[in-house]
Amino acid sequence: MGALLGLLSKISFLQVSIDPGVCKGCKLCEGVCKAGCIDRRKKTVDISRCVGCTNCFAVCPREGLRFENRWERRISAAQPDLERRDFILNSGIYLLGLAGVAEQTKKIIQSKPTTIPVRVTSQVSPPGSGSIEHFTDTCTACHLCVSACPSRVLVPSFLEFGFHGIMQPRMNFHAGHCNSECTICMNVCPSGAILPLTVENKKLTQLGVAKFIKENCVVYTDNTDCGACSEHCPTKAVDMVPYPNPVNKKLKVPEMKPEYCIGCGGCEHACPTKPCKAIYVDGNPVHKLAKKPVVKKVEEKVDYKEDFPF
Repeated sequence: MGALLGLLSKISFLQVSIDPGVCKGCKLCEGVCKAGCIDRRKKTVDISRCVGCTNCFAVCPREGLRFENRWERRISAAQPDLERRDFILNSGIYLLGLAGVAEQTKKIIQSKPTTIPVRVTSQVSPPGSGSIEHFTDTCTACHLCVSACPSRVLVPSFLEFGFHGIMQPRMNFHAGHCNSECTICMNVCPSGAILPLTVENKKLTQLGVAKFIKENCVVYTDNTDCGACSEHCPTKAVDMVPYPNPVNKKLKVPEMKPEYCIGCGGCEHACPTKPCKAIYVDGNPVHKLAKKPVVKKVEEKVDYKEDFPF
């Protein structure tokens, strides 16, 4: 959507521009432009990236920005933006699939496809949004967060947020997971739909809670080891406990600790079962506070009489 709007902006009737006679190069507008489309030195605005947030208008002390009638000035011919066209083509292929980004082949493959569907009662809104209501009411679908997300967990929605929320970003844990150390989406959002959080606060913000379907798990269906969900959980909300099985193997199955879960999707993204996941994140309509995980200290007895005690 952002790329399509960027193409349409080149033929828009009004465009944001800088008045060189008024602008004194104070850098304020360039600093608040989260799309990075203002060049203070050349005193130009890259209209193809501008999302019309008007943050630059609000901070300019000299009213050096204005909406300009593009039809009153001559526009030099520009080369077509091939990179943007490639992005639109790839996005079109993605929307036709309506299944998210294809997952890489996992080392563990179940003997037969899973049949029990997941039951999601609420979608997961991005960290910093506070609630789905605030996010859908405030988000302008500019997709700056989608393009900036390093793990690609943010993707355009279809009808997940309802008809009025078409193309607003959603968390797709089949495509990736939310890194607990990352705050990039909060820093680029121009509308306030995703508000800033410190890394410490983000690590305790519960976007949703992971739920486990034992009948879909390869440990249950194939009597084989897995544990991918527990390995990828940053808060240790997924614990592996002994699982009695017909073949008497030493197997372990996931056990959930919802009070520690932050809904980052690491477990769901790592789960190898298809088409239905054995573990998935059910969103919180209003974000909650998770408990801080307890770090267990491992005490080792060292015999210092040995030659190499380490």
